[in-house]
Amino acid sequence: MHFAFTGQQIEFRDTVRRVLARECTTDDLRAAFAAPTARTARWATLAELGVVGLSVPEAHGGLGLGLLDLVLLLEEAGRVALPEPLMATSALAAPLLGDLEGAGPAGATRVRSWLEEIAAGSITAAVGPPPGCPAPIAGAVGADLLVLTTPGPEDGPEVHVLEAGAAEVTPITSLDPTRRLGAVTWEPTADTRLASGSRAASTILATSDRAAVATAAELLGVTDRMVVMAADYAKERKQFGRPIGAFQAVKHLLAGAKVKLEFARPLVYGAAWALDQGAPDASRSASAAKACASDAAVEAARVSLQVHGAIGYTWESDLHLFLKRAWALSEAWGSAAEHRRRVLGSLLAPA
Repeated sequence: MHFAFTGQQIEFRDTVRRVLARECTTDDLRAAFAAPTARTARWATLAELGVVGLSVPEAHGGLGLGLLDLVLLLEEAGRVALPEPLMATSALAAPLLGDLEGAGPAGATRVRSWLEEIAAGSITAAVGPPPGCPAPIAGAVGADLLVLTTPGPEDGPEVHVLEAGAAEVTPITSLDPTRRLGAVTWEPTADTRLASGSRAASTILATSDRAAVATAAELLGVTDRMVVMAADYAKERKQFGRPIGAFQAVKHLLAGAKVKLEFARPLVYGAAWALDQGAPDASRSASAAKACASDAAVEAARVSLQVHGAIGYTWESDLHLFLKRAWALSEAWGSAAEHRRRVLGSLLAPA
């Protein structure tokens, strides 16, 4: 099978890249580190472009597109370490709400309103991990919507949606403060329940798979940015009267990081396609993509920091902004080791 993105997808990506290069500079990132917020003028710009509402059904003001259309834009978000919660809102919450519209006591009217507000860029969302996972929730601090899960009663897990103020969110210190981690204290009620039982279980699995691929896509962008920064610095930094990039050992380090990136990229794109198509091996593809993207990001972080030296981790250096995002995302929604175990379990499972 020959796979390639369409001209429209590439053009959309290039437009978003130009906008983010202008509106999400490293100076903007430093400002976001000092005062992290969910909705900014930059978020409004992305909403106007249709990026935020890309996964929202057309009937509710969005573009009605899939993860394959969003994955290139998430890669661009990673390239600039975008502080706003594009992944949680557009890649996770919007498809989940669209799939469950009309389900549960929350009702179609409220879900429709949430989708319309997402498409307009007037709200952001945070999505909690599957039941039994105690990880803090990225974007929970300041989120307008919280999508949370519980193990549920005897008939299986439940999906709940809470509006701001309906839960207590305790901020958690993060290596990357722009991710706005929070621990959520809340009580599930019939009014907040959107789905339960088998429908909730399938939704939770689909959301976890989408989260793995979306996070992997952001990692591609972060990884690419770190490799480019390291290569540029290697042309400037001198040892023994020569740029360190002229030394074969440094070339090999950078080439190794680049190879890992280029091997991960088609896996991420392929997993996005598999999820959109509902392919039988979609979950395995999602895990393979996340494992390889995490590995590539960790390797690029190691190499770029080695090329920069200790200065790469200082506040004055731009590199640390991307190192922190890479390390955080490499563990988010499952580490490389966890996803490799999922792949192995899938391959060994009886047919």
